[in-house]
Amino acid sequence: MSFFESLMRTKSIEASLADSRSEGRSLKRSLGVWDLAIMGVAVAVGAGIFSVGAKAAANNAGPSITIGFLLAAVTCGLAIMAYAEFASSVPVAGSAYTFTYATLGELLAWIIGWDLILEMLSASAVIASYWGVYLQEVVNIWGWDIPPKLSIFGLFELNWAAFFIVAVLTTLLALGTKLSSRVSAVLTILKVATVLFVIVVGAFFVNVKNYTPFIPPSQPAQDSGADAWHQSLFSFMSGAEPSMYGVFGLLAGASIVFFAFIGFDVVATSAEEVKNPKKNLPRGIFLGLAIVTVLYLSVSLVITGMVSYTDLAASETPSLATAFVLVGADWAAQIISISILLGFTTVILVLLMGLARVLFSMSRDGLLPRSWSITSEKRKTPIRLQIGVGIAVALLAGLTNVDWLEEMINIGTLSAFVLVSLSILVLRKKYPNRELAYRMPWSPFLPILSAVLCFWLMLNLSTLTWLRFAIWLVIGLAVYFLYSRRNSRLGKEQHSLADTLGSGELK
Repeated sequence: MSFFESLMRTKSIEASLADSRSEGRSLKRSLGVWDLAIMGVAVAVGAGIFSVGAKAAANNAGPSITIGFLLAAVTCGLAIMAYAEFASSVPVAGSAYTFTYATLGELLAWIIGWDLILEMLSASAVIASYWGVYLQEVVNIWGWDIPPKLSIFGLFELNWAAFFIVAVLTTLLALGTKLSSRVSAVLTILKVATVLFVIVVGAFFVNVKNYTPFIPPSQPAQDSGADAWHQSLFSFMSGAEPSMYGVFGLLAGASIVFFAFIGFDVVATSAEEVKNPKKNLPRGIFLGLAIVTVLYLSVSLVITGMVSYTDLAASETPSLATAFVLVGADWAAQIISISILLGFTTVILVLLMGLARVLFSMSRDGLLPRSWSITSEKRKTPIRLQIGVGIAVALLAGLTNVDWLEEMINIGTLSAFVLVSLSILVLRKKYPNRELAYRMPWSPFLPILSAVLCFWLMLNLSTLTWLRFAIWLVIGLAVYFLYSRRNSRLGKEQHSLADTLGSGELK
C-alpha cells in the first residue's frame, strides 16, 4: 500500500460495529428518544441563549439576530440530517470522526476527530468559566462575600468555581451515563421553565420601536473589532473595512450564535449508548432541535423588543438578565441569573461526556493510546478517560483566560459539519444497498447545500480564529504522522494481512 493510499484507508461499518461489542471496550445501551432530546436541549439551552445571543445582538446584528438564529438553525438542521443518517447506519461512539473514517479515509477522520476535540474541550472550558462568573452574580445577590479566585502559593490564581463544577460533573459521569442523563433531565426542565419565563414576562415589556431598524445600518467597528484580525475572513478577503451591523454583521452574528446549536453533534457521540439507535437516535436529535429552535427564536424576539440593541451594546457583558435590569425588572434578573447557573451545569455535563466519547473512539482505533479506551466492567463507562478529560478541562478553565476560545468552538463544529455532509454522498455510493432507518432527503442537493452553508458560516468567523484554527490543525497533523499513523489498528491489520498474503505467495 502506497503512502497516499494509507492516508485514504477506510474502516468498514462492520468493523466499527464489531468494535462496539469488544470485551472491555464497549459501552452500555441505556438511552431512549427523550434521553437524547433532553441531552440536545440540555447542551443547547444555556450555551447559546444565556450567553452569546444577547452579545451577538448587541455587537453584531441588532434585532436581526433573530434571522441569525434562523439561519444557524436551518444550517444545523441540514447537517443534523446527515448526522442522523450516519448514526442510524453506524450507531457507535465517535460521531463525525467515526462517520468520516467509514467514508473519506483515516487522515480526514483524524482531522475531524481533532476538530471535535477542539470544539468540546473549548466549549467545556468556556462554559465552566461562565459558570464561575454567574455563580459570583448569585453570591452577590445573596449578599455573600466570596472571592472569585484563589491564590495558589502566590504563583497563580485559580478560578475555583470553574474547577469545582468540572470536578463534580466528572465524578457524576464516571458513575454512569444513565444517572448523568437523569440529573441533566431535572436541571434541563428547570432551565426550560426559565426560558419560558423570559418569553412570557419579557413580552409585557416589548416595545415595537426597538425593532427599528431591524437590520441596523453598517458602521465602522469599534475597539478590538476595528482591526483586520477581528474582521470576518470573508469581509477581509473582499476588501471591506472592519464594520459592525448591516448584512455582514448579521452574517457574523449567525456564525457566532451557531455556538447555540453545538449540542446536537454532541448527542451523536452517544450513539453507542442508545437503545434501538437506528430509530431512536434520529428521532431524539430532531425532537431536541425543534424544541431549541422555537425557544431561541422566541427569546431573541423578546429580548431585542424589550430594549434597544444600543442599550445592550453599552453593557460590558450583555445577557438575558441585562435586558430585565434595563427595564427595571431586577427581580426577574435575579431569577434568571440563578437559572443560568443551572443551565450551564447541564451544558458542561454533556460536553464532558461528548469529549470523552470522541477520545474513546479514537483511542479504540489506535490513533490515540489504546489504554484510554478501557471501560469499567460494572458501569461500562470509560472511567479513566472521563477522569482524565475532567482534569484537563478543570485546569484549562480554572487557570487560564478562556475568552479567546469562544469562536474556536464554532469553527471546530462547522468544519465537522462540512465533512459529514459531504460524506453522505460517499456513504450512498459505497453502501448502496444498506438498509437505513433514516435517509437524508433530496440527495445530493441537500448534502451539498449543507456543506456550502456550513462553510459560508465558517468564512464569517474572524481572521484571527482562522489563524488559530490553522495552528491547531498543524499540531494535529504532527501528532498523526508522528504517532497515530504508525499505531493505527486498521493500518496494522492491513500490514499483517499483506505480510500473510506475501508469505503465502512465496510458499
